[in-house]
Amino acid sequence: MRALVTGGAGFIGSHLIDRLVARGDSVVVIDNLSSGHVSFIQHHIDSGHVILVEGDICHPEDVDKAMAMDIDCVFHLAANPDIRLGTRITDTDLKQGTVATYNILEAMRVAGVKKIAFASSSVVYGEDAPLPTPEDHGPCMPISLYGASKQAGEGLISSWVGTFGLQAWIFRFANIIGARGTHGVIFDFIHKLKNDPSRLEVLGNGLQEKSYMEVGDCADAILHVMSQADEPLNLYNLGSHDTASVRRIAEIVVDVTGCHGASIEYTGGDRGWAGDIPRARLGIEKMLKAGFDVKMNSEEAIRYTAECLLEEIGLE
Repeated sequence: MRALVTGGAGFIGSHLIDRLVARGDSVVVIDNLSSGHVSFIQHHIDSGHVILVEGDICHPEDVDKAMAMDIDCVFHLAANPDIRLGTRITDTDLKQGTVATYNILEAMRVAGVKKIAFASSSVVYGEDAPLPTPEDHGPCMPISLYGASKQAGEGLISSWVGTFGLQAWIFRFANIIGARGTHGVIFDFIHKLKNDPSRLEVLGNGLQEKSYMEVGDCADAILHVMSQADEPLNLYNLGSHDTASVRRIAEIVVDVTGCHGASIEYTGGDRGWAGDIPRARLGIEKMLKAGFDVKMNSEEAIRYTAECLLEEIGLE
């Protein structure tokens, strides 16, 4: 199989590519390298298993160039990685999420590519959903512009399935963490302690509590579910069995970094930023029924991620 991975030089994309190459697939990557790093996939490029198209999925001509390379399946992972950015530049998620997803789907239609896997998010459920949240909860009422763009992407994909005969797998991710992370709470905490090992500022009151999934588990889950689920449109939550609070994450990062004298200081309020959902946990029974289970739950994944990112970022 030849796969096209949007955002393939990024955090989740590079881990997915490791697995695609390991099973014998060839891969085309389209990435504008705004948050991704060629170094994550350079060894695959050097081996000839991966072709990198340095381009932007907001530009249809770049997408058309990548889609013309005899693609069998698209893994659409590229998106704005900074949810908070949308509160300052409000068309960010519209352009990099909704419109970019349209560009991918239209290029697939023109090129005759019939399969797509889409990285959606738990944030599409909004903040009034029951916990754990099952896939059939609705109506979904996202409270962030990022969440709205993911929900719009799901709607576009569903319409392409119904109108043009695509087959799709939509994955609503929990908080994905792990090695090669380029953003997120653990990444931010390590950088804050690198700048000042005596204090760690935490946005909100620290009681925000969410489910965390290690990125290797996420990539494995995507490929496993795609091998088992064969409906025209397949919708799955991907997450772990439990949650962890931001307060607990701060404690783990302080411990892993050895900054034991650091004072943990909270900015206050029940959420870290406008559009943040204070509590989230996905129902994963459907994923489990498909035969996949995670190797790490939230705290294990958090500690592992902190160890990996500390090695990558350093404190010096």
